[in-house]
Amino acid sequence: MSSRDFSLYGAVDLGARQAAAKKQQERRAAGGAAPGAGAGAAGGPYVLDVTDQTFNTEVVERSRAVPVLVDFWAEWCGPCKQLGPILEKLATEAAGKWVLAKVDIDANPQLGAYMQQMGIRGIPFVAVVVAGQLMPFLNGAAPEPQVRQAIDQLFEALRQEGILPEAPQGEEVPDEAEQPGVDPVYAAAEEALDSGDLDAAATAFQRILDTDPRDEYAKTGLARIELGRRIGDLDAQKAIAEADADPGDVLAQTRAADVEVVTGRVDAAFDRLIGTVKRTAGDDRDTARKHLLKLFEILPSDDPRVGRARRALQSALF
Repeated sequence: MSSRDFSLYGAVDLGARQAAAKKQQERRAAGGAAPGAGAGAAGGPYVLDVTDQTFNTEVVERSRAVPVLVDFWAEWCGPCKQLGPILEKLATEAAGKWVLAKVDIDANPQLGAYMQQMGIRGIPFVAVVVAGQLMPFLNGAAPEPQVRQAIDQLFEALRQEGILPEAPQGEEVPDEAEQPGVDPVYAAAEEALDSGDLDAAATAFQRILDTDPRDEYAKTGLARIELGRRIGDLDAQKAIAEADADPGDVLAQTRAADVEVVTGRVDAAFDRLIGTVKRTAGDDRDTARKHLLKLFEILPSDDPRVGRARRALQSALF
């Protein structure tokens, strides 16, 4: 079973943890509670806060009776604040078909270290635990329609592999467009993406933007499609090598930045284009600047990497 990868929606690099963890410790020492504490109580019986000490009982053992989605998050992680409430809402709607366990990686260093041993370098990260087995599921944040669809597909895949029992005969599962809280326009865009019809997906996203130009989900979706089209059959290693060999070739720098974003090296892509802005002028400088702005749209607006790069771009320009 393959996981759905939402990394382009902005998983936050765990390298940012040190300063944030220190800040959180200072806040706790002053008697303040971290946001998100007590989610188990607030979310009812289907949303649990788990710790290094309770993980085996609350997650591993519980998963032998019901699937458990594990949301690894931290107070300082902006995308976590987008994804967390969506997962809590869907867990409540599921009403016991699956349970959500929330893990604050700063407060639970053993589980945080386990994440890194698994090769997970960013949060939010969601795993699924079934029958005592942990499998990667989501990496990064995404809008509710996409998260809902990914969870539905996850459990369908688990049923097909015989890990979960089949749904009872006669139980009708509504189409995604008919499910509560799923806008048919968003569903159409997701359906087109899943079928590989990028033109139809782009049209659907553009229709959303025509109605609401500020819709971040549609802007992100359209930006991802445009990035995919630019990458095409590009040879990633060759693109990076050509850009490194000729720092003055602006188009080579933009191609290399695209490759770096797709391969998860977002900061490197941003730094590459900011460096290009600094050492160029006129049309070349404007090309690099505009390309960087396009890449910003691939991530949530509150992603800390975007904020840092925007500040660096402003400094480079002025």
